[in-house]
Amino acid sequence: MRKVIGVGETILDILFKNDQPQIAMPGGSVFNGFVSLGRLGVPLVFISELGNDKVGEIIRRFMEENNIPTSYVDRFPDGKSPVSLAFLDENNDAGYIFYKDYPNQRLEVPLPKIEEDDIFIFGSYYALNPALREQIQELLKYARERKAIIYYDLNFRSAHAHEVVKLRPTIIENFEYADIIRGSDEDFFNLYGIRDMERIYNEHIRFYCPRFIGTQGAGEVALFSDTLSSGFKVPSITPVSTIGAGDNFNAGIIYGLLKYGIGSANLSAIREEVWAKIIHCGIDLAIASCLSNTNYIPKDFADSYELQS
Repeated sequence: MRKVIGVGETILDILFKNDQPQIAMPGGSVFNGFVSLGRLGVPLVFISELGNDKVGEIIRRFMEENNIPTSYVDRFPDGKSPVSLAFLDENNDAGYIFYKDYPNQRLEVPLPKIEEDDIFIFGSYYALNPALREQIQELLKYARERKAIIYYDLNFRSAHAHEVVKLRPTIIENFEYADIIRGSDEDFFNLYGIRDMERIYNEHIRFYCPRFIGTQGAGEVALFSDTLSSGFKVPSITPVSTIGAGDNFNAGIIYGLLKYGIGSANLSAIREEVWAKIIHCGIDLAIASCLSNTNYIPKDFADSYELQS
């Protein structure tokens, strides 16, 4: 059976509204999507790290409750599990403050078994961090050798915009590994100072990777490949929280790739009508997470969505 392998940060998010804490929940860019995929019954391998402390234990238990195996989660004895404070504004968009205390030696886990047509997802600053680059590259090379589909979520936040010149070569290297790149207009504005999706694809993506999915918040989703370009409208909603919207969009795309039998051999030949179904899986999961006060799709939504599939 095909599986999804991901590498990324795991963190405890404490959500604030009107300067008051509302809820604490495990989070992280790849992690959020994995919770949703786990609730949808997708086989998973998650590579991450946690401190050997109370916060780490809360996250570990949550992973097990949501069908995310912990075999490849490094529990480091020195340092502390990371925590973030997420402050929702009047539009329920979040601003963050992060508290991190990692050890010098990180992500000391063996390579998981990766097989042809598995899907490997990576992204965010975790995929750019010099302290982790050697381990990330080893995973990417292995995933490519094994003919997995490699999905890169850029997720380049404004907090790292001051490092853009230094990080750009690593981002381009990640582009070269990827079979599918997903990024938001905000990511590319932080990286290149532009938001036009067609221009982004033509000037910064297509030379490295032929497939690009661009999201624009509540605006339409743009899809580009070497054979097509399309736009997909996003239904209008009043979000409860936008935390995890992009992460769950990624989860929906991956779920769609699995659902419609897209492997490495037929990735280049996906018809536009099949792409439309895959993109709508992404939109469905993003909306479901936005209508929840957590970072993932609710369990009852997952149960009903899985039955529809």
